[in-house]
Amino acid sequence: MNKHISYKLSQLFVEDVAVSEITESLRTPFYVYSRTTIKDNFHRFKRSIEGFDGLICYSVKANSNLSVLETIAKLGGGADVVSLGEYKRALRAGVDPKKVVFSGVGKQDFEIAETLKSSLLQFNIESISELELINKVASGLNKQAPIAFRVNPDIDAGTHENISTGKADNKFGIPIINAKEIYEYASKLNGIKIVGVDVHIGSQISNLNAFRQTFENLVNLINDLKKLNIDLENIDIGGGLGIKYTDDDIEPDLQEYGTLVRQILGNLNCRIIFEPGRFIVGNSGILVTKVLYKKKSQNKNFLITDAGMNDFSRTALYGAAHRLIPLSKEKSGEAEFFDVVGPVCETTDTFLKNYLVEKAEEGDFLAFLDVGAYGAVLSSEYNTRPLVPEIMVYEKRYEMVRARPTYEEIFDKEVMPNWE
Repeated sequence: MNKHISYKLSQLFVEDVAVSEITESLRTPFYVYSRTTIKDNFHRFKRSIEGFDGLICYSVKANSNLSVLETIAKLGGGADVVSLGEYKRALRAGVDPKKVVFSGVGKQDFEIAETLKSSLLQFNIESISELELINKVASGLNKQAPIAFRVNPDIDAGTHENISTGKADNKFGIPIINAKEIYEYASKLNGIKIVGVDVHIGSQISNLNAFRQTFENLVNLINDLKKLNIDLENIDIGGGLGIKYTDDDIEPDLQEYGTLVRQILGNLNCRIIFEPGRFIVGNSGILVTKVLYKKKSQNKNFLITDAGMNDFSRTALYGAAHRLIPLSKEKSGEAEFFDVVGPVCETTDTFLKNYLVEKAEEGDFLAFLDVGAYGAVLSSEYNTRPLVPEIMVYEKRYEMVRARPTYEEIFDKEVMPNWE
């Protein structure tokens, strides 16, 4: 836990708000975020990259709640977006469009056109087909699109295969071995203005050697491009820094990371763009849930919670493990091993297996830690379970920043045609 999510007199607090105060007025499950934690993480990252021209473009996909984006915008941060919807969210929250990079392998013509009309820092292009579409759209608007190519360095970042993005068999980017000729081709297109290069090798990375290899490959490419009179303004090195989810997880040294960037890329007279997401918001959030039932089977003890995989899917998607703690530590008694599961009708609706839970009874409240990234943003209404509320805490105050929809609001989005 970070210092803003901690116990005071045996009760769990987020900043200066007792979580039990929220459960008294709001049905679980719900997410709670610490605004101060987000601000602290942003400032920590910013301090680590002092000494060169750096821009933090927060990865919106990690947590796209408008209150989170507004917090980052007020700190001077930009945004890394992967859809027109995320782009519009970022602008709605006050992010300067000149600090927005548009990533993703599947940009569509209407997204490209609308973004170009409003402006952005750069498109991170992932294929020749995408390059040609952006050139066509930009030319039709009598504009030049600022672009960087996302290169794939074929480097194994040592992370989970479902969040690895920098190996040759991943769908992302153009092969770095072909980048020189692709840049040369792009330089001849009227609707294209080459401004940078981009790379992102994966998420939840703890070993900095993968970054070192990647940065060294970028230097070689940039020097090759200079020989073709292609000078870059921006080097976008993505995100990927891991955080501590379990007691055994190793966090990368942030200062060492900043030094690595400074030593290898800092003398190229380029702006360095960073796309942290998980690092900024991951440890800022908890998911509060209630124990519905305790169940004993032949071989297992189960805790069935009111939070399900539709509310929080990281465990089902990645086999991720999150620490689970009680809202109150006043109870005494022996801890027991449980499989902690949700109510969704899927076997994968399992959060923890054989997990030692402090004495828990039906009706008790628990909190999953470090769910500020890839939590609510990945949720769905599977089993017609309404999206759960999100709460933002700042010092002694808290506000609901996304409400739980009513069933009527869910149904009103659908239509039953009159076929008679």
